[in-house]
Amino acid sequence: MTRQVIFSADDFGLTESVNEAVERAHREGILTHTSLMVAAPAAADAVRRARSMPGLKIGLHLVVIEGPAVLPPAAIPDLVDAEGQFPSNQLQISINYFFRPSVRRQLAAEIRAQFQAFADTGLTLDHANAHKHMHVHPTVGAIMLNIGREFGLPSVRIPAEPPRTMRRLGVSASFGASALYTWTEVLRYQARRAGVATNNHCFGLAWSGHMTQDRVRALMDVLPKGLSEVYFHPATERDAVLRRLMPDYEHEAELEALLQRDLIP
Repeated sequence: MTRQVIFSADDFGLTESVNEAVERAHREGILTHTSLMVAAPAAADAVRRARSMPGLKIGLHLVVIEGPAVLPPAAIPDLVDAEGQFPSNQLQISINYFFRPSVRRQLAAEIRAQFQAFADTGLTLDHANAHKHMHVHPTVGAIMLNIGREFGLPSVRIPAEPPRTMRRLGVSASFGASALYTWTEVLRYQARRAGVATNNHCFGLAWSGHMTQDRVRALMDVLPKGLSEVYFHPATERDAVLRRLMPDYEHEAELEALLQRDLIP
């Protein structure tokens, strides 16, 4: 098995500073993939930029936590607040998605609406993943894959960051990280049953928001065999939205890393 790597960016459409970073990282650097938040404030700007970059692979960044929904609040009252925003309480959301049938029905309707909104852009759907990796939740993952197949979903990200590789980089996996790595096998099994392709490894979890040049260079030296996805959260500046949602992230440093063409192994 050979070593392959793709470089991706999340949150395309969140703000124009993110969109500009994605465009620069693809045109001037090594970015190959990005994931679109279809209901985000700058989604229209992201789609306009994407149409001018046919070589950039675009996927759906499904939002079912801490972000805007596509459907109006009246259609999904158990999912969002009066402004149409998903809450941030991951534990409570996860319980509701698993145990409440009415919530699952609304969740399926919203996931379908997000896939439809992506289709309506006219962009080619390359992949799907979820904000804060909520697709590792078995209910969200199953619905995303079942509906995604109707829209021709070819691949899904498995956020499986191998502890052995991270230990070589001096990062010891916490209990939570180890548990997540094991739990991702559920999503991998779901994807295999659905006939949807997956990556073998994923990097960007332990260093989320802090994928600097030095770290990425070190990672390239120990990249395991198989297909690895290395994901980033780049931006050209830390605007008000990014400061509020991700106050400690190094967005500009991550963009700088993506501009280093010599990082490609």
